[in-house]
Amino acid sequence: MKILVTGAGGQFGRQAAEKLLACIPASDLILTTRDPAKLADLAARGVSVRAADFDDPVSLDMAFAGAERMLLVSTNQVGARIESHYNAVDAAKRAGVKHIVYTSIVAAADPLNPSMVKIDHFATEQRIRESGLSWNFLEDSQYAEAVGIAMAKFAIVTGLYETSAGEGKVGFVSRDDCVDCAVALLLGAGEPNTTYTPTGPESLSQREAMDLAAEISGRPIETRTVSHEAMQAIFDAMGVPRTVADLTPESPIPWVSEDMLSFCQALKEGVFDILTDDVQRLTGHPPKSLREVLIATRAEWDPD
Repeated sequence: MKILVTGAGGQFGRQAAEKLLACIPASDLILTTRDPAKLADLAARGVSVRAADFDDPVSLDMAFAGAERMLLVSTNQVGARIESHYNAVDAAKRAGVKHIVYTSIVAAADPLNPSMVKIDHFATEQRIRESGLSWNFLEDSQYAEAVGIAMAKFAIVTGLYETSAGEGKVGFVSRDDCVDCAVALLLGAGEPNTTYTPTGPESLSQREAMDLAAEISGRPIETRTVSHEAMQAIFDAMGVPRTVADLTPESPIPWVSEDMLSFCQALKEGVFDILTDDVQRLTGHPPKSLREVLIATRAEWDPD
């Protein structure tokens, strides 16, 4: 059985590839990436590494050829990836792929979810359903690693974290656990045509997450709830683009404030306050807690 992993040059795809290699022969693994040089070490181990660009449908026919099961790792550009994802799904069907595992987002199918990020994911899920292929959707909760890398690092330096999410909670989940779930599904775990929602063991607000980071680092962090308008002003002052159309290579981060503000609104409304035992059911091990992830990754987010 040939397994294909898209976006294998990124963190999620690379981790999935490494875990799959511990379970299947290298000759049964196909990895696609825009830059095959990033995966030269895996190619040297006998893995088939192929160039693929979701915005170039012609490149996908050759890249996906021979694959039976496919991990479709969502691309990063929120608000500008639906067509790219459609191209990948359509090419998978043409190539004879039988089953797609897609990395989605928590509450993607919830009509009450106001987050911008859910739009791309739900559209992709619908395209996969309509393709006639067998599927699994991994509607991953917010990554626990984001607390350290994207949230706590700046807060520790300034002593302040501002948010418009109020006390809304989310079941922060380790990326490692999400990768384990994806690999398990690729290897036949779970039920076909079923959505799974990997979460951590507890729901926490951003305030509680910052309190935990402060405790572990030994540095005080004040979490301050601000209005949507005040949060917009903060992003503007940081030079964060408001919309996808405003993004440039010089943008300070690859996300836009429109996306982040809508995510905070979803948090505030409790849309992401979901806990499941899906990590345990799919992988056989319990999910890591936010505390465990922060302790394990402390060197990446705590300056001391």
